[in-house]
Amino acid sequence: MTDLTSAHAVQLVEALRDVLCQVADPRVVLAVVLRHAVQASGADRGLFVEVAEGGALEFRVLSGFREKHVEGDGGAYSRNLLARVQRTGRPLRLDHAADDPELATAHSVRALRTAAVLCVPIRDGGRVVALVYLESRRVGHFRESHVELLGALAAVAAPVLAALRAGDDVLRERDRLRSAEAHLREEAEESRALLARDWSFGRFVGRSAAVRELESAARRAAATDYPVLLLGEPGTGKSILARILHSCGPRARRPFVTVFCPSLERGMVEAELFGHRRGAFTGAVSDRIGRVQAADGGTLFLDEIGELPPEIQPKLLRFLQERTFERVGDPAERTADVRIVAATNRDLAHEVQQGRFRRDLFDRLNFLPIRVPPLRERAEDIPVLLRHCLDRTDSGRWIEVPPEVGAWLEGLEFSWPGNVRHVEQLAARLTAEGRRGPVTRDDVERLLGARDALAPPNAPGTRPAPGLEVGLPSLLADAERSWLEEALTRYPGLTRAELAARLRISESALYKKLRRYGITAD
Repeated sequence: MTDLTSAHAVQLVEALRDVLCQVADPRVVLAVVLRHAVQASGADRGLFVEVAEGGALEFRVLSGFREKHVEGDGGAYSRNLLARVQRTGRPLRLDHAADDPELATAHSVRALRTAAVLCVPIRDGGRVVALVYLESRRVGHFRESHVELLGALAAVAAPVLAALRAGDDVLRERDRLRSAEAHLREEAEESRALLARDWSFGRFVGRSAAVRELESAARRAAATDYPVLLLGEPGTGKSILARILHSCGPRARRPFVTVFCPSLERGMVEAELFGHRRGAFTGAVSDRIGRVQAADGGTLFLDEIGELPPEIQPKLLRFLQERTFERVGDPAERTADVRIVAATNRDLAHEVQQGRFRRDLFDRLNFLPIRVPPLRERAEDIPVLLRHCLDRTDSGRWIEVPPEVGAWLEGLEFSWPGNVRHVEQLAARLTAEGRRGPVTRDDVERLLGARDALAPPNAPGTRPAPGLEVGLPSLLADAERSWLEEALTRYPGLTRAELAARLRISESALYKKLRRYGITAD
């Protein structure tokens, strides 16, 4: 019997070598291992069982068994025996299962006339990771030579099982990444559908010459693939214009991904843009694609690019020049084909002069600059915008803006510091008062007065300027206090250091000025 067993072992190793060279699925290898184990030992049937991390048994391969044989009462005895080998970590050979005290009363031993049993563990390090289980109806069928044979098979199957587990981990991670990517693409599809339905250039409400000129410039830029730099104050509609550039161009059916630069956490900017590899830093529990890769084939919108930290600017420059990047913790070079649209409310040319923004990065972004005009430069659009904002709510549709009120708004010498957002706020306040029918000039003037704190100091039409007799120092102090209040209101989410940088003063100078004028942190 020993010589025959050795011959079978040689045949098995040769067969496994052939299979390993021909198949990619480790499950096929495990099936071959079990089939040859059954044939070489003369067993009636067998199981290849994987032991999960928590100890649960997963029946990977069955030979001569059916699933009903390992489920319910029918599989009670085999599960008991498998658990025993898993617990002890030693092979178990029984000449007659009915003689075993733990198995003699099992219904399946009597019903299936199970006699001899052989079970061998497969180890990975110090843990039992799988079990090979054989049965025979002949009492005393299995011998020590069969134990040695299954031990050799276990040595062959262990690396295959490790490959299977690694493959399953890779597949799970792949599925997770695909799910994350599908979610990003689904959001992009929803954005495109929204754009097609509501966000055409008509969303840029207005009939002024400034809007018509802007529309013409946007359509010309959309037809190209050059980077576009949108310049304009907050609230002028730069993000809307970025979507229009995407939807009107050849990449319209591909992703549109937004990166709001001020919201990027310092120290995580590179990972957010380019992705990271599992274990690259504390908290990186899995691989993650970045915004650049998510936008592959489409448009990457870098909103408020002037807030991008200096340390990340060279990496973005390299990507713009070469279309290549690396994930954090991964040296493999990757590529992405994206169209760049950037927006800023800063004077980037001035930022370059001050050394806060790279000249070469500015040149790469500034291929097609488009200035989005502030609302005060297209005052004739204000009544139309107000009507549009009111019509977006059911209650607002019942509010009328008489022609004389519209004409007054057009001629009002007001700074409109929030631009279109300021008009949206005015519409919201009119709606919140539960009005119906026409509004008066007094109504609008009163509600606009609630925003005087946001208007530039001494802006015409907001509040009367003090007389020159108070003296220039007093006038300057009043202006400085007003601008500080405006900055705190307009940028409530900035830290004091970030606010000081935006105001182009030191942080200590900002604190001194706030204390001098009695302005609280709130």
